[in-house]
Amino acid sequence: MSILAVIPARGGSKGIPRKNLLEVGGQPLIAWTIAQAIGAGEDVHVVVSTEDAEIAEVAASYGAHIIDRPAELAVDTAPTEPVILHAMDQVEKDGMELEGVMLLQATSPVRHPDTIRRAIDQFRTTGADSLVGVTPQSPFFWHPPTGQDPSARADYDWRNRPRRQDLQPQEMFYFENGSLYLTAPHIYRDTGNRIGGTISLFILDEVEGVDIDTIADVAAAEQMLARIGWTLT
Repeated sequence: MSILAVIPARGGSKGIPRKNLLEVGGQPLIAWTIAQAIGAGEDVHVVVSTEDAEIAEVAASYGAHIIDRPAELAVDTAPTEPVILHAMDQVEKDGMELEGVMLLQATSPVRHPDTIRRAIDQFRTTGADSLVGVTPQSPFFWHPPTGQDPSARADYDWRNRPRRQDLQPQEMFYFENGSLYLTAPHIYRDTGNRIGGTISLFILDEVEGVDIDTIADVAAAEQMLARIGWTLT
């Protein structure tokens, strides 16, 4: 039984052209996620799903297996789940038995060396049907006035404001940052969704919350990668 790690990587990207190949810390952006997944263990089968020949060549050079993505799944409006299901079909045709399917976002290159392994261990020990990667947020959120009430509304008791360091895990908010999902294959097959069944939160470190959406995000990613000591050779 294997964990299938799927890294979707289209050739087209509107915000930053050719973003998956953008240089981050001296390496193509996608290389970081490939290396992290390969380093998680021999039971992790790492694939990159792409329609782009250059991305496929670069991804293969860093050790990923390539799934040739159909053109209809590479358009701007294509959702991610059919891409994952297509990758599952391809590896299962080759006889692979899947224990879990991990979706990894290439634009989230900052992960601790043990993050993916810890996610797999949590998935196995909890028996969850799906694991959602999240970063912790304080509950100090406000909502603007609604209806007849002119006052803004807080998500916490502002009359008895707690210190952040005193907050308990159940008092925190958790932001789904898209970096990592781990899902039982039957959830994808039965619901067509990456999340379903018994859902477990996989808490990422705050430094792992970087998502490269603009060029300005590259410097933040490089700083965080250096901070946790990640290097690729």
